[in-house]
Amino acid sequence: MSDQPTPSIRVAEDGGILWATIDHPPINLWDTTFTGDLVALISRFERDPAARVLVLTSADDEYFIAHADVEMILNLAPEASARSDQPAPVNQLLDRLRTTPKLSIALVRGIARGGGSEIALACDLRFATPDARFGQPEVALGIIPGAGGTQRLTHLVGRARALEIVLGCGDVTGDEAAAIGYVNRVIADDGIERFVRALAGRIATLPPLAVAAAKRAVDAALPDPTPGLAAEGAAFQEARLDPEATRRMRQFLEVGGQTRDGERSVEALLDRLTPP
Repeated sequence: MSDQPTPSIRVAEDGGILWATIDHPPINLWDTTFTGDLVALISRFERDPAARVLVLTSADDEYFIAHADVEMILNLAPEASARSDQPAPVNQLLDRLRTTPKLSIALVRGIARGGGSEIALACDLRFATPDARFGQPEVALGIIPGAGGTQRLTHLVGRARALEIVLGCGDVTGDEAAAIGYVNRVIADDGIERFVRALAGRIATLPPLAVAAAKRAVDAALPDPTPGLAAEGAAFQEARLDPEATRRMRQFLEVGGQTRDGERSVEALLDRLTPP
């Protein structure tokens, strides 16, 4: 009998809270294994009547999710990209966290860059420790955020801040993220899990219809994200097919990208990429 693959997300349910812990060494990379487990997690959350709140966190205090696997991006099939009239499959998946009548929370310690940031942004609420670091460094690799980063981030922090983050390709600390609305608030490491468990537990006891109605009413105050996500997907595909993007992504891997040490100081690593 062949060994079963180890899940990259460990899930435990307690008192209406679906506590999902990312545990995918060495840096919690968003790769094909993680994608399958994320699909399964969101599907379980949607259909499990006992699960009222989803909390997504990490077993690794240094890495929430490093980013999407660059090799996976290099090898994306055409059907994985958006058409001009609808979001890419990845954003159809993440947008289910918005449209489900239940609530999702990201509890972020450590690094959440690229796709890691975008998964946190897709959750309804985000709480971070002071040493958390967020970022969207994709443009340095010749691509753009392709899992909602240009859309959800802009809705939260505004156009100018979003452009600074996306084009600056640098990190945003937990404190900075809280100050500009990237996350709800920053909480000390020794108290964040207690805070999130208390909040999630309280929401899990509320009438489901009232929670769903409140979420739906709040969302009605915002524009429909579908056209923007579709536009992002088309722009991502255009950038990804540029030979310069391929060259930069390959070079990123060659200079130490996706290694634990290299990712700790990714800005310095990105500075080593040579211009065209």
